[in-house]
Amino acid sequence: MKKKCSIILILWLLQLITLPQIMAQEIKIKIITTTDVHGGIAPYDFIENVNLNYSLAQVHTYIKKQRADSSQTVILLDNGDILQGQPIVYYYNFEKTDGTHILADVMNFMQYDAGTVGNHDIETGHPVYDKLVKQFNFPWMAANAVDSVTQKPYFKPYTVFTIDTIKVAVLSLITPAIPLWLPQNIWSGMYFEDMVESAKKWVEIIKNQEQPHILIGLFHAGLDYNYNGQTEETWKNENGTKLIAEKVAGFDIIFAGHDHQSYNSTISNYLSKSVLVLDGKSGAKMVSEVTIVLKNNNGVLEKKISGKLVEMSDFEADSEFMTKFSPAFQEVKDYITQPIGTFTKSINTRDALFGPSEFTDLIHTFQLSITQADISFASPLSFNAEIKQGTVFVRDMFKLYRFENLLYTMQLSGKEIKDYLEFSYGNWFNEMYSENDHLLMFETNLYGDSILKTPYYNYSSAAGINYFVDISKPIGQRVTITSLTNGSEFKEADLYTVAVNSYRGNGGGGHLTEGSGIPQDKLAERIITSTELDLRFYLMKWIKEKQEITPVPLNNWHVVPENYWKKGKERDFRILFNWQY
Repeated sequence: MKKKCSIILILWLLQLITLPQIMAQEIKIKIITTTDVHGGIAPYDFIENVNLNYSLAQVHTYIKKQRADSSQTVILLDNGDILQGQPIVYYYNFEKTDGTHILADVMNFMQYDAGTVGNHDIETGHPVYDKLVKQFNFPWMAANAVDSVTQKPYFKPYTVFTIDTIKVAVLSLITPAIPLWLPQNIWSGMYFEDMVESAKKWVEIIKNQEQPHILIGLFHAGLDYNYNGQTEETWKNENGTKLIAEKVAGFDIIFAGHDHQSYNSTISNYLSKSVLVLDGKSGAKMVSEVTIVLKNNNGVLEKKISGKLVEMSDFEADSEFMTKFSPAFQEVKDYITQPIGTFTKSINTRDALFGPSEFTDLIHTFQLSITQADISFASPLSFNAEIKQGTVFVRDMFKLYRFENLLYTMQLSGKEIKDYLEFSYGNWFNEMYSENDHLLMFETNLYGDSILKTPYYNYSSAAGINYFVDISKPIGQRVTITSLTNGSEFKEADLYTVAVNSYRGNGGGGHLTEGSGIPQDKLAERIITSTELDLRFYLMKWIKEKQEITPVPLNNWHVVPENYWKKGKERDFRILFNWQY
């Protein structure tokens, strides 16, 4: 204990000795952070074909304004999940792969100083994110993504900025739940450490080797550590940011992300020291901004730290930015406006949240068609998207699949299929005792909002079997499978081939692990086939071959009692979409 105290005293004295030499006056540092931009480069939604009043083009306007203030030094950071979400990044990820990636051009032009890798950045695969590491003019980091061979971080773990010899260290961490969502080949050669454990280790390293005056956490993980059934004790918790703020001493500021929430508050750690925590939502709608004012008060460093969230809708898109990148924007517009087929009727994802729907049935039909599997599992994948009657374009496929998933066929027993569905509907539908109850399961989140207890993309139904779901029954006793859709008997002891996307097939949502009871490390053994490219590619090809698509309900599953279901559906539809069903 005495030795540790001595080391701390020595470090403090070293800091104290340098202060009079470096701080003759006040120093002001402004940290500006984007997070979960998801391809929001242009003030234009390539999917919905509408102009936006937020994007990196607006961020650049704000950044230029802040950099023009000579009284402060600006550090620009990004907190991950920038490589997926809009067709412009998809185009440069997988279509136009020669030359410099559009994001490298954009972020280098904006003079980003550092960034954290997000889970959706990893999802693009090694050829994409390994290329970006080399093309970015700034460190792209994640301390807890560890190289399996060298046992050192696969990406750079942290970086240090020196401003008038004041040292600002930034430690980056990524959500460690990636192996639960993504195929192993996508993150091959690395593993992911628990965020709290990694933070403790790297804070000590940074303190000992760098002696920073300011320590910042740039974490691609949310605040709600109870999300999706996790607890404070969950090892490798998906959202470890608040846990680190509370349990790991040394941070002055932590930027959160991943959860697409806005947050600006202070959290007390176990030493009763306040840590400023900010989360800037998603899509470049806002930035998180922290102002640090440092003073030398008779040899003692005084820190004044304040934070705010800044809405980008208050700023125009930067004209220089738009001029430079407009040719690339137009090239992507030309790509996404290519017609691929015709839909004879409109379909939307709203109905898919409440039961059987033509939207989800289209996914089932497609998956069964290209895999020839016995059974298909599929989810809505979008909260409120519509494909309209008439000509369908490349852009419309991003409404069906906003992110890149592969398509697996897996081998499951009849009992595992039944247990999968029990798990799905147990987290999807409320137990209704009368027509006056909710159909869907709601809860209050960390921010005090009423939200769906289970994310809509985990509302998984099946095709290829006939079944009904009794919402008056308790969890685990709701699903009755009557037969295969081809008329054959469904047997729990038999083995079936099942079409499922890679997110679910790798354990995402817990349907196969918690529901079917398959150990996480055994899931790969159940995979029979996998597509080489993402689902969207094959869906576009399927529609092109058919030319005309008529969405039809499969009518293979039903919710009972029907009167409970209808009343609950009407009530919850109004809650979620604020209009009459």
